[in-house]
Amino acid sequence: MPPAPPLVALRDAAITFGGKPLFSGITLTLGKGERVALVGANGSGKSTILKTLAGAIELDGGIRFVQPGTRIGYLAQSPDLSGGGSVAKFVTAALPGADEEDYRIARVLDHLDLDPARDTATLSGGEGRRAAMARALVAEPEILLLDEPTNHLDLPTIEWLEQELAAFNGGILMISHDRAFLNALSKRVLWLDRGRMFEMDGGFAGFEEWSANIMAQEAAEARRLEKKIEQEEYWMARGVTARRSRNEGRRRGLLALRKQRAEALRAIGRAKLELGEAVQGGQMVVEAEKISKSFARPDGSMRLIAKDFSTRIQRGDRIGIIGPNGAGKTTLIKILTGEMAPDAGKLKLGTNVTPLYLDQRRESFDLDKTLWQTLASGGGDSIVAQGRSRHVVAYLRDFLFDEKQATMPVRALSGGERARLLLAKLFAQPANLIILDEPTNDLDMDTLDLLQDVLSDFDGTVIVVSHDRDFLDRLATSIVAVEGEGVVEEYPGGYSDYLDQRKAAERHAVEVKPKPAARPVPKSEAERWSSKDQRMLDQVADRMTTLEAEVKTIETALADPNLYARDPAKFEKAGALLVAKKSELEAAESKWLELEERRGALEG
Repeated sequence: MPPAPPLVALRDAAITFGGKPLFSGITLTLGKGERVALVGANGSGKSTILKTLAGAIELDGGIRFVQPGTRIGYLAQSPDLSGGGSVAKFVTAALPGADEEDYRIARVLDHLDLDPARDTATLSGGEGRRAAMARALVAEPEILLLDEPTNHLDLPTIEWLEQELAAFNGGILMISHDRAFLNALSKRVLWLDRGRMFEMDGGFAGFEEWSANIMAQEAAEARRLEKKIEQEEYWMARGVTARRSRNEGRRRGLLALRKQRAEALRAIGRAKLELGEAVQGGQMVVEAEKISKSFARPDGSMRLIAKDFSTRIQRGDRIGIIGPNGAGKTTLIKILTGEMAPDAGKLKLGTNVTPLYLDQRRESFDLDKTLWQTLASGGGDSIVAQGRSRHVVAYLRDFLFDEKQATMPVRALSGGERARLLLAKLFAQPANLIILDEPTNDLDMDTLDLLQDVLSDFDGTVIVVSHDRDFLDRLATSIVAVEGEGVVEEYPGGYSDYLDQRKAAERHAVEVKPKPAARPVPKSEAERWSSKDQRMLDQVADRMTTLEAEVKTIETALADPNLYARDPAKFEKAGALLVAKKSELEAAESKWLELEERRGALEG
């Protein structure tokens, strides 16, 4: 099937900043039903491309094409909410002729956990992004341009957003550092690298191998033309092979290679992250026994954060904490680190525990201080990092800052730059316990890779709150799920292991579900559990087994990243069939439970 005709396109597009070309000769198209991931390092121009497609900025060269009448929804990385008014009013502006009571607006605001009456001037950065997301979704566009849509969203909301976008019949161009999000949605990848655009048919899951092959080919060509050895080292330092090896389970075995490449990585625009050895402390870091915590709501009711939660965290553990926004993840960290006392239970901290925090809201900064003053707080021009003295400017370069930025105030930095500055400050200090609250927001994939590397190799303890499923899979030794209403459970392994264990626990709960209170012994024949009833129960159980196998088969087929590109009609048909089979399975499970409950009541 030929590709969909473009609704928006760029041809030979060029943008310059400060007299220097950001990119040139860029051509791309986006049509109905396409799911395209736009990837590249921070500063490569990804957000600029979305802005040009949205019409927010003009090209310096080339052509922007929009099919007449095409509606475009655009989620900017830093949405403009300066107009004021309520959230409902802000979102309604995307639907001409609609009022603030429109069911479409109420539905999306409910899923994004936003109060329609809230004044947009009072929204936090994360809440503002959710409001902008709501506005983009309700506008019924034919094209969606999404710049980091999962930033500041919790896992349930990310999963809901994935479902919404999967059902969207328009075209989507998305920028995201969330690998799991891109794996779930993308069918084509555009890679913006050093001002050039490369295109891959297929989902993001194949990007690492594909991009590694391109770099290997270009490295071979560079050697063939006898280019400078520095350029050859540039290719060698890209680190993609290391990432692929980690994905195959060789995470720890590449420590020496990563250290050898660290200096070269800085030269090609990647942050250089290193942690020194953890300061000395005991083996036991935190021991909690049946801790509970609750708060009184304004209406007088109690909000339960944790009830009877127990854990033992030891040196070397990497604990991932997940849960919906507002469930109490940050409160739990405060309790586990001794910053807040539990209402009940026992908490014991290990000896010489030295914690460091990476705060979700970047509140650890004095915004009026310069980057230099932030790092060298005692004055002077050097800091001690990883046990050795470093010049402030040289250390800042490791984190992709140039010399001129050293004397800039922190408030002038972007969100991504503040995240990198906080990492620089964090990693310069001695610690044996590192606490990170949403560290992946505003970081690109390359910096995320290095962050994961150094945290994996750190010989202290790491506690991280994150909604990045891929990051947790590659880092965490266990997952603590803060489910709400006081339910806090710990699961060994990463995020995928958590999902598997939770599904298994839910199946077990169904199997051992307590029987309802016994009814009086039936008096008539019609009220007895008959052989006909038993046959029906057996048939439903057999049908469930068949449906579960069919669902698994279809899901396996849809997991093929090349299926959509190879046969879009088959992909759409399989997707519709999967929805139907899951619905049939759900109905069968309900019928089975109904029969089991009836049998239990009659035989009781």
